[in-house]
Amino acid sequence: EEAVRAYTLGSAYAQFREKELGSITVGKLADLVVLDKDIFNVSPREVLATSVVMTVMDGKIVYRKK
Repeated sequence: EEAVRAYTLGSAYAQFREKELGSITVGKLADLVVLDKDIFNVSPREVLATSVVMTVMDGKIVYRKK
């Protein structure tokens, strides 16, 4: 959880863009990935085997796993 927070909210804060990036909130840019596992509820080994199902940038789907 700490790593995800640092990668999302932390990086937005470091860029002085926390009002537009860093969390899934109304009014913020929709840049996110959808994973095939809940990384907060699997073993560390399973996190390594997690893959991206979909990527959304600026509210548009730019990748979808077939």
